[in-house]
Formats: sequence, C-alpha cells, structure tokens
Amino acid sequence: MLGLILRGIFLCRKRDIDWFYQDGASRIFPDYWQDFLEPIPPAERGSLMHAYYKRLTGNDEVQRMAAAKAWSVWEGRAATLRANVGVVNHFADPHVALSLARIECHYFVNDCFMTPDQLLRDAHRLRKVPGVIVHGRYDIVCPVEQALALQQVWPEASLEIVSDVGHSATEPGTVDALVRATDAMADRFA
Repeated sequence: MLGLILRGIFLCRKRDIDWFYQDGASRIFPDYWQDFLEPIPPAERGSLMHAYYKRLTGNDEVQRMAAAKAWSVWEGRAATLRANVGVVNHFADPHVALSLARIECHYFVNDCFMTPDQLLRDAHRLRKVPGVIVHGRYDIVCPVEQALALQQVWPEASLEIVSDVGHSATEPGTVDALVRATDAMADRFA
C-alpha cells in the first residue's frame, strides 16, 4: 500500500454509535431527533439500535420503510453544516433509505464485527504508510475527536480539519481538501 486518504473517520466504538443513534447528536438537532424517534414506541427507546433493527428486518413492509426513511433522513439532515435539501432528498429516496439503514443498523447491532477499540488498537499496522485524514470541524455524524484519535496513533498521517463543513463528502471545503490531498499523494508517488 503506497498511501491512504481517508475522510469522515468513524471508529465504530460503542460510544460513537451511541453518540449519533442514542444520545448526543440528539441534543444538537432536537427537532430532527423527534422525527427519528417517531417510528419507535416510547417503551423501546432505551435501545434505539435494537428497536430499529427489529423494524428494519421485520416482515411489515410499511413499518420497515417508515423506519428506513426516519433513519436515513436523520443522517441526511445532520450530514451537512448548512441545511441542504438536495442531500436530505437523496437520503429520503426509498432505495437509498432502505439500503443505508439496513446495512448501517446491521453493522451497529453487531458492534461492526469488531472488538472494542479494535481500529485504534490495530492502527499500528499503518505505520510507515503515509496518509491524509480529511474531517469536517462540524461533523455531527462522526465528531472530529475520532479523526484526532486515529491521527494520534498513526503519526504518518496528517490531519486536515476543514473549518466550514460537516460530515458530507460533497461540501465544497471537503471536496477541495480531498482534491488537494489526492494531488499531493499523486505528486509524492509520481
């Protein structure tokens, strides 16, 4: 492997999953959070991940689609620094919503098929591999703390925190940072 360019770091720790799908981001977007909670009865909200999984894998197609749309739109609404109707509409598309919600929830209820802190613990395998980590300062989906934690155990990687973006790869500042990182990596290995 010559090098890596990574964006929007998600470490798959329980606390990272809980931040966005149980308690944390809910306090930043409490209005959007109400829509995320809507498909789940109050008695099941103590474990939203499991409640969503039950609906996303159940036989009731209407319930499955309602859960998928609520899950996906929650992520789409939180993905950009400034509200972006185009992004939200993309996430609301039934095919996008169902595939995104089911895949993400399947991984999350299974702890991403990793042991606790496995990504950080195994990051030593990236030693001697140059890298660039691009992360939005206002990423609510995957807070920038995760990118910093990875960079600290992978010192060969530089971390560029883009000051005016959230999580989406389509925001102009992120696109610019990724293009610059790609050009620099190409020059390095030319």
